[in-house]
Formats: sequence, structure tokens, C-alpha cells
Amino acid sequence: MPEHSQDRVETLRVRRAPKISVFLIAGAALGLLVAMILTFAFDGTSQVSPNTGVEYSQTQVFGFLALICAPVGIVLGALVALLLDRRSRRHTHEVSVDHASVQVDPQSGADEDRR
Repeated sequence: MPEHSQDRVETLRVRRAPKISVFLIAGAALGLLVAMILTFAFDGTSQVSPNTGVEYSQTQVFGFLALICAPVGIVLGALVALLLDRRSRRHTHEVSVDHASVQVDPQSGADEDRR
């Protein structure tokens, strides 16, 4: 079977980059944890709101705090990921890669299929 092969050596840069999605999820989880701690640390649910005259339950307070703390946590996680990504650009390594490609002649493959 006739083949045509080519070999070439290339130099590539390799670096370890953080997965940004992991940092975003961790930031959101940290924000929810902070919201939960703030909900149970300060017992403001037994008081009536002075502006609206409504009394909020702990679940509602947690929801309000989660709406604030989760996006803040996501932003902080993104900032940490970007800082680590920038730091990883300084620590690149160059590697030599042997790139081989083999091409099979289509007519010779068709001949073997007929046999």
C-alpha cells in the first residue's frame, strides 16, 4: 500500500491555565455561604421594616442577601482566575513536538477492497 509521510518538528509553548468556570462556581458558592452566615448571624427578622411595615422571614432575608452576595462572589472568583491566568503566562515552557502525517493513496485502498 503506497503511503506518503511527512515529519516535521515544531516548537510549542505550554502553560498551565486555570479553569475559569471552576473559579466562578466556587465564588458563587462562597457568596451563598456568606449570605447564609449573615442571615443567621444577625437576627433582624423579628423586627418590622421601618419603611414598608413588613416583617421578613429568614428565608426571604437569605434570598435578598444571596442576590447580592452570589454575584459579588462570582466577580471575586473571576478576578482571582484572571490573576492566576496572568501569572501562568509568565511560566511558559517551550516543547519540541514531532508532527507526523501519513496520507494513504485512495486508489490503492480501492484496489484492496475489491480483492
